[in-house]
Amino acid sequence: MASSSSGSSTATTLTGNSGSSGEDLQALMEERKRKRMASNRESARRSRMRKREHSDELMATVTRLQKQNHDMVAAVNFTAQHLLDVEVENSVLRARVGELSRRLESLNEIIGFLNDNESARLVECNEPGVDTFNLAYLNQPIMASPDNMFQC
Repeated sequence: MASSSSGSSTATTLTGNSGSSGEDLQALMEERKRKRMASNRESARRSRMRKREHSDELMATVTRLQKQNHDMVAAVNFTAQHLLDVEVENSVLRARVGELSRRLESLNEIIGFLNDNESARLVECNEPGVDTFNLAYLNQPIMASPDNMFQC
């Protein structure tokens, strides 16, 4: 726009410097200046609005990302707690497996002992008056004291 104003001043010098045309030119330049200032103000207003909208969008993005971050932290904490619970349960189950394995081993030893001694007892209990087919003691629960368990 600066070139058009300089072009107008050149045109006025060519036509002459009459008083009324100088005032018209001055008024025209003032009008152009007002229009330019109004245009600049409107452009600045639009720029501020765009800047404000961009700032609002950024703030909305920050809020959304903070919420996502909070949700993810909560999910990670929940998963970590669940992992700890599963590890504790796994430890308990491993201990129980060990205990049950030891019990099974002890019971298998007792069964092996009973099977090894059963033939010896049948030979010992083969005296007259002893019922060799009554082996009900094999179905009895295991007692803490084996002293009276193997009597005929």
